[in-house]
Amino acid sequence: MDGELFPRIRTEVAPGAVHVPDWLDAAGQRRLLDACREWARPPAGLRTVRTPGGGTMTARQVCLGRHWYPYGYARTAVDGDGSPVKPFPAWLGELGRRAVADALGAAQAGPEPYDIALINFYDGDARMGMHRDGDEASPAPVVSLSLGDTCVFRFGNTETRARPYTDVELRSGDLFVFGGPSRLAYHGVPRVRAGTAPPALRLAGRLNITLRVSGFPADG
Repeated sequence: MDGELFPRIRTEVAPGAVHVPDWLDAAGQRRLLDACREWARPPAGLRTVRTPGGGTMTARQVCLGRHWYPYGYARTAVDGDGSPVKPFPAWLGELGRRAVADALGAAQAGPEPYDIALINFYDGDARMGMHRDGDEASPAPVVSLSLGDTCVFRFGNTETRARPYTDVELRSGDLFVFGGPSRLAYHGVPRVRAGTAPPALRLAGRLNITLRVSGFPADG
């Protein structure tokens, strides 16, 4: 935001958890948004996630590489239309590795390629409860990219969904990476600030693109 009293700077929120404001420039945001719009189309497109208890997540989701469902991964959209999951593009994996290098250092990127993306769409009323990204076999850092509306991102601890936690404002283009001792920290989105997306992006709502290393065998 122009004219801010205090400029936003790179911040280590917890050991291994780093927020990098404005990591994606306007052109990078547009490219990623255009790709998300294509990925959201059927088959295996944007769907509502249903929890084992019968509830539904308010953020809708589409997956690349492997399809996430509570609480595992599949090759097809098992809780959607049953179609094969869309492939994970190599350029997105390179973006993930560059994000880790910029946030945590090149050594933290590791040898394993990023091969899964979970893309969540939040409208103004959507939320995400505190949870851990623990269904992967790899401990590689999680990469989170934000597009559109600003949100409050709540980053907690590895033991409980309750305090202590830190609330971070994530705006369009921001990067958040968490790995190492924070890899299994609880986190969530208690609030989205509707109408705060950059006008040039022409996006009503928020997109969160989360990149992960599965650690699964290629034929598994």
